[in-house]
Amino acid sequence: MGFTYNGKEDVTDSVGLLISILVRYPEVATINFDPDQQVLKFNFIASGSLEPGEMASFSRTLLDSVEVFNKLENKVTRLSMIDYRECGNFTMIEIQRDVETLVREEIALIVALFRQHLENSLILDDGGSFYEEDLVIQEEIIDHMLESVKYCAGDKKLFAFREEGRVLVFNK
Repeated sequence: MGFTYNGKEDVTDSVGLLISILVRYPEVATINFDPDQQVLKFNFIASGSLEPGEMASFSRTLLDSVEVFNKLENKVTRLSMIDYRECGNFTMIEIQRDVETLVREEIALIVALFRQHLENSLILDDGGSFYEEDLVIQEEIIDHMLESVKYCAGDKKLFAFREEGRVLVFNK
């Protein structure tokens, strides 16, 4: 199954999902999709080094929030994991989530928690301003693509990121 994005060529739903997430959520630095494991890996970047205690507290808050959200949705997650590493003057934080139970509202919750806890150090791409209608359309695309990706098999491993105002997607 494929769709047309911005009037351009057909792309798979998994590619469209990655594009829409990066367009809608400028806080997400990169995103990976592993169709074999059915896992999305969201990567965020914070400027500076985070204290181990600060990172442990944030990790606990994030994972507890995801767990509570899914309990309220009557879902049991297969994978909900956070990892981080320091790279020079930056901290790379990766969230892994299984696509079977992931919904757009949970992605919005994760992004909001990053904004709240890493307020001034979170690096985001303010490459473009969108009208509220554009954001709603991106959210609808994310909802549709997430549902579609849950049932697809055999797609390639994908990696997406932003560069100079564009979203680039590559096979891994």
